[in-house]
Amino acid sequence: MRALKFLLIVVLLVAGVVGFYVLLPYGPVGETFVEIAPGIGTEGIAARLQDAGVIRSRYAFEALRIARELSGSGGSLKAGEYRFQGGSPLLTVYDRIRRGDVFTITVVIPEGYSIFDIADAMQAGGLTTRADFLKAEMSDTELIAQWSPQAKSLEGYLFPDTYRFSRRATPEQMLGMMVKRFGQQVHQLGLSGTDIPAVITMASLVEKEVRFDDERTEVASVFQNRMAAGMPLQTDPAVIYASQLRGTWTGVIHQSELHSDSPYNTYMHKGLPPGPICNPGLAALKATLHPAKTDYLYFVAGANGRTRFASSLEEHNGNVAAYRGASR
Repeated sequence: MRALKFLLIVVLLVAGVVGFYVLLPYGPVGETFVEIAPGIGTEGIAARLQDAGVIRSRYAFEALRIARELSGSGGSLKAGEYRFQGGSPLLTVYDRIRRGDVFTITVVIPEGYSIFDIADAMQAGGLTTRADFLKAEMSDTELIAQWSPQAKSLEGYLFPDTYRFSRRATPEQMLGMMVKRFGQQVHQLGLSGTDIPAVITMASLVEKEVRFDDERTEVASVFQNRMAAGMPLQTDPAVIYASQLRGTWTGVIHQSELHSDSPYNTYMHKGLPPGPICNPGLAALKATLHPAKTDYLYFVAGANGRTRFASSLEEHNGNVAAYRGASR
């Protein structure tokens, strides 16, 4: 009987110790980051976590690993940077590292963002400065040499998407990830050869001109018809982009900008501008590759936000007058 009581006490003590080290929350009150380097090993990980005040005991961490392996529920621990905030049980800490639940900063890049918009988003996310991002963007053009060897920037090739970056990601690494995503989309669309720069440039115009995806094929047809007729594209977003490149954009298009000698001024120069004016999304790319078959040469936004298309200047002037009347 005494032996049974003693065994029970031992079991309770062990359970208490296990509960204390494994199940009870422990850790910093504030925010703590722990960097786990590749190949550091379980002992090194445990030491880092204990030194950072995330776990009570490195030995308990190692014991947990052994127990997990013996039970068949083990698994490799993943390298990366982890954020710990508030106390967590040792079991929770261990499982997070086993899953690779590393800390990342999420940045959403919508369709139609230019390099300037993306640089602002990266700065707002605390990842880098606007200036450093733009500097890297203009010096890393070898990233897109396979598609556009003459490109002077990465504009158009930073695919719009939701990205997750580590705090220590460099502008070069962020750009590389976005260009890689672009490459995946290009492959899926079957784009190849020397026509890619023209397709991306046209798609960037289509992206900026309308808000609704179901109108993009018609806008693409307008641009295609204008080029076939030898008419200038006369697209305002390209004029705006010229001012952004010069650093003179004020939010309003002035007459001087419509008469500037910039190659992006599609009122003064026929054909496509020398490069993309934004980073187009999938819908704009598809519309450019498969434009609608129309005889439209003009379009203007309607009062409801939808676009009105016209085949003649007379019809277009009527659409403009209707829009102005509805806007009063």
